[in-house]
Amino acid sequence: MRNHTELNEFILLGIPQTEGLETVLFVIFSFIYFFTLLGNLLILTAIVSSSTLHTPMYFFLGLLSIFDMLFPSVTCPKMLFYLSGQSRAISYGGCAAQLFFYHFLGSTEGCLYSVMAYDRFVAICHPLRYMLIMRPGVCVGLVMAAWLVGSLHATILTSFTFQLTYCGPNHVDYFFCDIPAVLPLACADSSLAQKVGSINVGLLALMLWFSVCVSYTHIGIVILRIRSAEGRQKAFSTCSAHFTAIFCAYGPVIIIYLQPTPNPLICAVVQILNNIVSPMLNSLIYSLRNNEVKRSLKRVFHNVVFTVVE
Repeated sequence: MRNHTELNEFILLGIPQTEGLETVLFVIFSFIYFFTLLGNLLILTAIVSSSTLHTPMYFFLGLLSIFDMLFPSVTCPKMLFYLSGQSRAISYGGCAAQLFFYHFLGSTEGCLYSVMAYDRFVAICHPLRYMLIMRPGVCVGLVMAAWLVGSLHATILTSFTFQLTYCGPNHVDYFFCDIPAVLPLACADSSLAQKVGSINVGLLALMLWFSVCVSYTHIGIVILRIRSAEGRQKAFSTCSAHFTAIFCAYGPVIIIYLQPTPNPLICAVVQILNNIVSPMLNSLIYSLRNNEVKRSLKRVFHNVVFTVVE
């Protein structure tokens, strides 16, 4: 093993069982990526431009839009690059960076979902103390804690994956550098890294999911006690959009990382939904189900059109 030359690059083989479909996939993913960036940018613009949306709830939603632009940008540009017929090679450092930022942004966004669930819990269960509890310092502290958890999580996974020696082969049978695709290429025993990855991802996902369930259990109890149908409908509408986005985020994690013998094609399809489609759906979910965001977007469009006409 010591006489082998260590790798300085990997070759991404792409989505399994899609040979000959590169052009079709390039067109589809280009449109999805474009509308993901556009939709989340519009939501961010609507939140920033409207003073009525400068509340903790929309502060977190604005951060979610930023993450939904950054998260697919970790994998999608490189995938579009080689789907267009360009080189499939990625440097050793680029592969490590791709794995780190994928798990950093993904886990931080998961923490942000828990923070948003807590925000809804305070707003619905303690409405009179909402602005006192969710004051600016607390909101910033919660976001910083989410970033810290995401950084620690990604650092552990990346360290255990790339402390191993990679000396060949260098073909990654996937569309980006992720732990299940990279570890089989290691020249050394990767069982410890596999166990640490599964435990780390599994525990974090379960803890965040549990925190969301606790918040929404209390929210559900309070909603059922609301006497007016209009009040129940308003509370349910706000929470259902958030819960739908959470389900789209956690479902793929369970399918991909907690399977004993994952199927490459199923994992690729599910991970594409998680990486590229879910961030686009989040913008649709929050814009179409939120009247305040829709009104702010209409004002933005009206101002843009009015400026162009002038």
